[in-house]
Amino acid sequence: MTATAPGALSNRHSTLFVVVVALFVTDLIISNVIAVKAINIAGYSLQAADLIFPITYILGDVLTEVYGYARARRAIWVGFGCNLFAVAAITLGQALPADPSWTDQSAYDAILGSQSRILAASFAAYLVGEFVNSYILAKMKVWTKGRFLWARTIGSTLFGQGCDTAIFLTIAFYGDWPSELLYAVILNQWLFKVGYETLATPFTYLIVGKLKRAEGIDVYDTQTRFSPFAVRD
Repeated sequence: MTATAPGALSNRHSTLFVVVVALFVTDLIISNVIAVKAINIAGYSLQAADLIFPITYILGDVLTEVYGYARARRAIWVGFGCNLFAVAAITLGQALPADPSWTDQSAYDAILGSQSRILAASFAAYLVGEFVNSYILAKMKVWTKGRFLWARTIGSTLFGQGCDTAIFLTIAFYGDWPSELLYAVILNQWLFKVGYETLATPFTYLIVGKLKRAEGIDVYDTQTRFSPFAVRD
C-alpha cells in the first residue's frame, strides 16, 4: 500500500468505492424517512434516525480516509442529489389524487409528508456537517502524517456532528421550542452521536484497513482544492 495523490483515482473504477457510496446514500435517505418517529431509550428521548444516521459520518470518515476529500466531496453531493430526488418523489406521491378505495392518505401525510422548514433544516445541516467532517479529517491526516486515526475520526465528528445537530434543530425548531429545551436537545443529541462514533471506532479501523489493503491506496490531501463546490480535484 502506497501513499496516493488525490487525483490518482480520478479515472479508476472502484467497485468498493461504489459500494461504500451506496451504503452512505442509503443510510442518509432511510434516516430522513424514519426521523419522524420519536423513541425513548433508557429514559432519553431521541429520533429513530439517531440510531442509524451517525453511520453516515462513519462512512464519510471511511471515504475521506481511504479515497481522499475530493472523492468524499462527490459522495456528499451524490447523497444530496439522491435525497432531493427521494423528497421530490415522496412529495409527488403525496400530491397525486388517491384512488377512492385507498383510505390511508392521512397516514401517508403523517409519516412521509415533511414540512418545508424541516426539509430546509435537514438539507442545510447535512451539507455543512458532512463537509466540515470531511475537511477536518483530511487536514488532520496530513498534520498527523496518517497516525492516530481514532483522533481524526472522533475529532472530525465533534465538529461535523456539532454543526449538523445545531443547524438542524435551530432551523427546524427555533421559536417553537423554549430556548432551554432547544439547547438541551442539541447538547444531548450531539453527545449521543459523538459517543456513537467513539464506540464504532474499532469498526472504522477494520473497514479502513481492509479497504486500503484491497485498493492499494492511502490518499493524502496535500494539494486538494477544499472548496465544497470545486468541479475538479
